[in-house]
Amino acid sequence: MTRTSTVAHDRPPPALRALWLAALAILTALLLAGCATLGLSDPLRVSVVGVEPLAGQGLELRFNVKLRVQNPNDASVDYDGVAIDLSVNGQSLASGVSDQRGTVPRYGETVISVPMTVSAFAALRQALGLSQSAELTELPYSVSGKLAGGLFGTVRFSHSGILKLPQ
Repeated sequence: MTRTSTVAHDRPPPALRALWLAALAILTALLLAGCATLGLSDPLRVSVVGVEPLAGQGLELRFNVKLRVQNPNDASVDYDGVAIDLSVNGQSLASGVSDQRGTVPRYGETVISVPMTVSAFAALRQALGLSQSAELTELPYSVSGKLAGGLFGTVRFSHSGILKLPQ
């Protein structure tokens, strides 16, 4: 009695097949992400248009920042969440998040309110940095953040400038 063995007809093992499918899914996602970012040719313009104090906890400072977001593109930007960071004099000062959702219309603008927090340590670090500058007439700042838009629709923004202080 002779035994015959059956040979799989050039099929990869299940683990290798799963790896290939995962790689294909990741590649497809990256290609779609690249296509999604092609819709916006110009960056969003973001400016701070208001700051209002909020009640804080303990040693933290809290305030509500109003951002005017302008969209100079032909496609609207839908967002479902906002995150921003504020740096002053090259050091992080405050951060904030909001679960707001909305739309920045094509060739339009909207105002978004984001509560921000300044920790006591960040405020102390800024105060020490400012006290070491003998002649402080200009204070550089930057605001950066993102409008979350799902897996591929997140739009990042940044704005920087210089505050001229009275002498």
